[in-house]
Amino acid sequence: MFNNKPYRDFSEYLSSRFPYKVQKISINAGFTCPNRDGSKGRGGCTYCNNQSFSPGYGKPTRTISDQLADGINFFSHKYPEMKYLAYFQSYTNTYDLPETLIEKYEEALSYPGVVGLIVGTRPDCMSDDLLDYFESLSKKTFVLLEYGVESTLNKTLERVNRQHTYEESAEMILKTAERNIPVGAHMILGLPGETKEEIIHHADRLSELPLTTLKLHQLQIIRGTAMAKEYRLLPESFYLFELDEYIDLCVDFAEKLSSDIYIERFTSQSPSKLLIAPEWGLKNYEVREKIIKRFRERGTWQGKLFTNKISVI
Repeated sequence: MFNNKPYRDFSEYLSSRFPYKVQKISINAGFTCPNRDGSKGRGGCTYCNNQSFSPGYGKPTRTISDQLADGINFFSHKYPEMKYLAYFQSYTNTYDLPETLIEKYEEALSYPGVVGLIVGTRPDCMSDDLLDYFESLSKKTFVLLEYGVESTLNKTLERVNRQHTYEESAEMILKTAERNIPVGAHMILGLPGETKEEIIHHADRLSELPLTTLKLHQLQIIRGTAMAKEYRLLPESFYLFELDEYIDLCVDFAEKLSSDIYIERFTSQSPSKLLIAPEWGLKNYEVREKIIKRFRERGTWQGKLFTNKISVI
């Protein structure tokens, strides 16, 4: 067991890195994506409506410092001793000229109370020059680079218009870890066309990689996306898990996942005005508690069925 939990929780990782409580503050730095501006594609990934995961205070027209001020003000009343991680979340946060990017990162790091960076991006949007910067920065402060992998199956990545392969994700995760930079991955469980067995096999593939953290969440059909149109026209091509099914799926997945990887989350909660399906009516922490209960009911834990494998791209 991991700190009395049946999985290695991300909070355990943060506790090992910081002697105080830390909170992520999400930032929308006004970036776009190569899958939206035409350099790779138009319209973005079929499931993506960025409003579904961007906080209300994160507006691209506002400065990074202003967004941090609002986010910190929200938490500081209750936790005055807390420190903060600037989380560059919206769209592709390494998709610009290096000097422009670094200026934004440095603005965030200079804000009082900010003790590190988390940068979300695509695996095909990280240059060697930028990796050099993050490698140097990570020797002075906390840095976590988080890549959107989404699936280990190229047929799925093509179907949802990701415009990159799983091999590109694996290669970039390896390159990042070789720089001694903590590296995370993001996965969506239940993308169209994937069987339950294929979803669980993602855990085997990811466990071959030197990942520090992993974010999971259920497939959600979000208004304003290409996937919403597909769902309306061809609902039979989707399988949306009922809550109880998804709870078991998460436990099955974690059993096959290396116990070295910290799980940051199992679910995502999109605004109700944007969510079409599935509508579970629960907050993320409520689903997490049900998942923990299911682990214990089944007498299992993260990594129970993990078999050590040599990494192969």
